[in-house]
Amino acid sequence: MIDSIYEGDGRTIGKRKKSLSDYKPMWNPDDPTSYVADPGLKNAVNLAIALGQPLLLTGEPGTGKTRLAASVAYELELPSPLEFHTKTTSVAKDMFYLYDALARFQDAQISDDGKKNIEDYIEYQALGKAVLLTQPPEEVKSYLPEDLQNKPAARSVVLIDEIDKAPRDLPNDVLNEIEKMEFTVTETDKKFKADKKLRPILILTSNSEKNLPDAFLRRCVFYHISFPDDERLAEIIEKKFIDQPGFTPKFIKSAIKHFSQIRNLSLKKNPATAECIDWIRVLRSLDLDPGKITPEQTDMFIMSYSVLAKTNDDLARLKDRLLIEK
Repeated sequence: MIDSIYEGDGRTIGKRKKSLSDYKPMWNPDDPTSYVADPGLKNAVNLAIALGQPLLLTGEPGTGKTRLAASVAYELELPSPLEFHTKTTSVAKDMFYLYDALARFQDAQISDDGKKNIEDYIEYQALGKAVLLTQPPEEVKSYLPEDLQNKPAARSVVLIDEIDKAPRDLPNDVLNEIEKMEFTVTETDKKFKADKKLRPILILTSNSEKNLPDAFLRRCVFYHISFPDDERLAEIIEKKFIDQPGFTPKFIKSAIKHFSQIRNLSLKKNPATAECIDWIRVLRSLDLDPGKITPEQTDMFIMSYSVLAKTNDDLARLKDRLLIEK
């Protein structure tokens, strides 16, 4: 059963002699050792590294686009990925650094004894840090946060997430900087360039909400992560739970069959691989097998659908259409 840390009866955990520090999450979804890349994706990663081009990934949410960066970093024994999460207001230089002009102005109004160094108002972002980390540590120490200082010069994996959220001009605006792996801080006129031998590995994700410029697409290695078929989904799940009891091939096959029926309903938001994995974890925790749900287990099984359905309409549809199998 799922560990019950919240009882909903008005008693504090202290009175129940429980502690949040003792509560262990059911799983770590970000574990890179359990990531399974299909052959096409593996080849796309290797091609992008060989060409020194960004890898642009599309695919429905939950198919593993974002988590690929951690998998690549782990397998190549590189540090954890540097991440940039694109916003609708992002501009090209934001991927390299941010300059807090407002804070500098406010400090200048308050202080009468000289101004702080302009570098104090510059914060280097994922691409900027990746470029800096290819340089000798003593030369870039003052530009990096404490946790990245004094590290040997190294290659980084950079994740630029949901690049299609940015204004349409951003990808083209950043083309030269990405190709040359160099940038200039306008406020200080300092120029930084990555060591060619340590060129960062760029992974970009897109949910295809907006079309990206053709000029940008021509300079990327592209790969679409399709939703896996039942056989591949079983392979992914078996690797996730290989050392855990109860995740037998028969149970996994039964759960995937039921999950495929749910996907065929074409819900407003179809659950993807990530939700499938979470749901199967929950089923095992509740000792439920979709192939043989007893009347006594019906309510608990309905509860498990909350992991898959993300709207009230979808949840109601699952209850109406799929519990007739009892």
